[in-house]
Amino acid sequence: MNESSERFHTPVLVEPVLQFLLAAKGQILVDATLGDGGHTAALLTKGGAELRVIGIDADGEALARAQARLRKEGERFQAVQGNFRALLSLLGSLGVTKVDGILADLGVSSRQIDRPERGFSYLADGPLDMRMNPNLPHTAAGLLATLEQEELKKIFREYGEEKLAGRIARAIVQHRTQRALLSTNDLRQIVQSVVKGPHQIKSLARIFQALRIAVNDELGALSEFLQSALAALRPGGRLVVISYHSLEDRLVKQFFKKEEKGCTCPPEFPACVCGKPSQLTILTKKPLVPGPEEIAANSRARSARLRAAKKLGA
Repeated sequence: MNESSERFHTPVLVEPVLQFLLAAKGQILVDATLGDGGHTAALLTKGGAELRVIGIDADGEALARAQARLRKEGERFQAVQGNFRALLSLLGSLGVTKVDGILADLGVSSRQIDRPERGFSYLADGPLDMRMNPNLPHTAAGLLATLEQEELKKIFREYGEEKLAGRIARAIVQHRTQRALLSTNDLRQIVQSVVKGPHQIKSLARIFQALRIAVNDELGALSEFLQSALAALRPGGRLVVISYHSLEDRLVKQFFKKEEKGCTCPPEFPACVCGKPSQLTILTKKPLVPGPEEIAANSRARSARLRAAKKLGA
């Protein structure tokens, strides 16, 4: 099979992923956001013959593509469908309780973005869907049809950091009294009617991002995943997370810092009384970012930020 970049989503920051996850010398790794399997393919190629990778993805189509791509790996690769927020139960379904390394490459894949029928992009017309898992109950169109103006404003402001969130939310509510918003072009036209000038493209990106995060509950899922990943790792195991926007990166950074500190006592306490131990040591004091060569070859890598940590314990 030709595994060219034309056929498969191009994974980002592959070398640091390999360095962090293969350094643990473990036997079981988890790719919690499998996608087209690019990171997993690299791990299996560079890892030893005893290495096993478990791939998780909520998107059944992506899972099928990765399974076809990695079929030659035999028992070294195992795939399971589900959201990474349910990491512990998904691993349990395979009879696995502890692993040596976990990778999460957040966000949406190039393949999902490039398919208009998935509704992730404002660049081509398609249905306002945006579900990474087609079995999720609410589409983007459903949220735009039912949420109150203030709820839409909150989504656009908190998840998209859009300054004109209130005006865009008001325009959507006014529009839907006449006609439902069903396509990406419908939403694009409303945003463009509110935002003028050179900021239009950035606002479109923010609004589509915010809706995608809301539809898939991405931040809630990430929070649950991080806790589950910590529980699933063996002592010495590595957790690597690649994020693409500030909300995700901030959440990962804060989680790593909290688990590295351990103690939750108020700052004014002279000594720790909670007894909560440190569970992680941070391996990346600052996030790693793609170099100019990688960005030139894959422009979608430009916003990637990688953070890594190691689980403590005997």
